[in-house]
Amino acid sequence: GTGSGMGTLLISKIREEYPDRMMCTYSVVPSPKVSDTVVEPYNATLSVHQLVENSDETVCIDNEALYDICFRTLKLQEPQYAELNRLVSIVMSGITTCLRFPGQLNSDLRKLAVNM
Repeated sequence: GTGSGMGTLLISKIREEYPDRMMCTYSVVPSPKVSDTVVEPYNATLSVHQLVENSDETVCIDNEALYDICFRTLKLQEPQYAELNRLVSIVMSGITTCLRFPGQLNSDLRKLAVNM
């Protein structure tokens, strides 16, 4: 999630070690409707600075939207983390399709970041 101090520390260390590499992150942003913890919004807010500072491209995924997709589209009454993680993996796969398959548009992360 976006609130992990360990995740932002890892991102900053990777940026120090490989400053010339493009870094893309995917973060699930908490929502008050589906929040388990009171401190989730604070953790997310504090981690945004690290993401902006150390990542070239950050994709934010709304936790409430994930639950809405599970309820309305997939017709799941109580979505489990497996279903939510599957939706996130589909988003990641869709965004990086152009990097894995041949084509002229967005053939690397730099072009993808510029065009987004």
